[in-house]
Amino acid sequence: MSLVLRVPQRAVPVRRAPLRSRVELLRAVLGVRDFDLGLLCVDNEGMQRLNRAYRGDDRPTDVLSFPFHEVTAAHGLCHLLGFTHSTEAEWRKMYQKEKQVLEELSRLTGTRLQPLSRGLFWCW
Repeated sequence: MSLVLRVPQRAVPVRRAPLRSRVELLRAVLGVRDFDLGLLCVDNEGMQRLNRAYRGDDRPTDVLSFPFHEVTAAHGLCHLLGFTHSTEAEWRKMYQKEKQVLEELSRLTGTRLQPLSRGLFWCW
């Protein structure tokens, strides 16, 4: 399955090809090649922002993990229903729908899911 690697931070140099190779080796060792994996490398400020948004903890941490398939499915279904996030106004509508769906899913599953588009326009 796929491995998506994003490195928006510049604080620590990251060589993507060696990292990708090592992660693929880890997936093989752990026997989890049948799953998609997204890896996002951020600096402490970015990690603190994510930790605050998704766990309510206002400090950086070393690793965050998410049941991405549920969040991705909700995001994709909103798009299929005609929602977009090209402008701030469109984003607000889609964000509210995504948030509503994920809050109900969180209530039913005991998780704390947040929309993929959270913070896209940084106005919340």
